[in-house]
Amino acid sequence: MTVRPLALALGLAAASTAYVFARPIQTPTPAAGVATDPATAPLDATIPVDARITTGTLPNGLRYYIRVNHKPEQRAELRLVVNAGSVLEDDDQRGLAHVVEHMSFNGTAHFPKLDIINFMQSIGMRFGPSVNAFTSFDETVYMLQIPTDRAEVIDRSLLILEDWAHAVTFDPVEIDKERGVITEEWRLGRGAGARLQDKQFPVLLQGSRYANRLPIGQMDIVQHFPPERLVQFYKDWYRPDLMAVVAVGDFDPAAMERQIRAHFGALTNPPNERPRPKYDVPDHAGTSYAIASDPEARTTSVSVYHLEPARDQSTVGAYRRQIV
Repeated sequence: MTVRPLALALGLAAASTAYVFARPIQTPTPAAGVATDPATAPLDATIPVDARITTGTLPNGLRYYIRVNHKPEQRAELRLVVNAGSVLEDDDQRGLAHVVEHMSFNGTAHFPKLDIINFMQSIGMRFGPSVNAFTSFDETVYMLQIPTDRAEVIDRSLLILEDWAHAVTFDPVEIDKERGVITEEWRLGRGAGARLQDKQFPVLLQGSRYANRLPIGQMDIVQHFPPERLVQFYKDWYRPDLMAVVAVGDFDPAAMERQIRAHFGALTNPPNERPRPKYDVPDHAGTSYAIASDPEARTTSVSVYHLEPARDQSTVGAYRRQIV
């Protein structure tokens, strides 16, 4: 269970967009301007869908992506991807996106206390390599690696993802225990790199919400937040229209699709749901700079960043330009 704050350094431009290219369940006839063979397609053609991926959207807005991959044999990776991270925290919630991630391993409706870890260990998997999660600015991702030789293991693993999506229990006793765990995680990260980052990010992200929403949060808030503010973050942002389920591995794709629909189809979005805002890094006049030093830093480096609007990546030519 980790935080990933550094992905923004090169990844955040004025308005970044992520694209997932996949095949609808009912493959449509390619529209005009859609490439069917990237090797011969004109550069302005839309990148073709990947015929090896099955994707769909449930009525509640949850999306899923399924791909068969037979190596390694009888193994699969399952992910629950939540389009919510620390940038969505209110001022009194700074750090709570990360706390929600931690609490997801401390009790859900079908897996009380540490039963998720116990189940994964019972099927030969280990916490860390086989079951883990991370919190970043714009997303929280939960990951399971499982054996696929038994149908009941796949079904129960999807039940874990389902519980993470809507049935974390937030036991107040466990919340108080986790405050110390996260404080220790923060303390272990307070080396020279973190202290230099503290000086650089306000300049690099000047005028942006990202500058004061590092996923690890503020420890005075983590140590003292009322549990209802944690639950509120979960209710606001953990909802099917902001989620996707990803399954890749050695399994029957039709059976996997049926199971995903069965587990996630009944999830509902909250009434009067909060709009999911998008944030960017605004342009600024002139050149900004930061000079930072620390007595424990062992190397010297110079970095230059150029802020520009995110490029479109939806066409063959745009993707080629990105690679170049």
